[in-house]
Amino acid sequence: MRELAVTRARYGYRKITALLHREGFPQSMKVIYRIYREEGLSLRYRSRRRLKSQATRPQRICRRPDEAWSRDFVSDQLANGSRFRCLTILDVFTRECMAIEVGR
Repeated sequence: MRELAVTRARYGYRKITALLHREGFPQSMKVIYRIYREEGLSLRYRSRRRLKSQATRPQRICRRPDEAWSRDFVSDQLANGSRFRCLTILDVFTRECMAIEVGR
């Protein structure tokens, strides 16, 4: 088993079990797994590749009021359990709330 694991480094205990069955060793998968773990042959997990982040556009710099607005949804819950959402519209330069629309 150790010889198979060394020659095939990316094989786990299941593939090694299949190879051993082909060679004529009729042990169960549980027995082979126990021996595999005792020998310290556990397969190392590969780390996931991180996706490249998309290039972000530079933020516009506002120089006066009413040049750019931002909007956002805010939600909350009342004491009786009913939920509501608010659409807030803000002036980016002054950070003043221009409008709030509330709905269920």
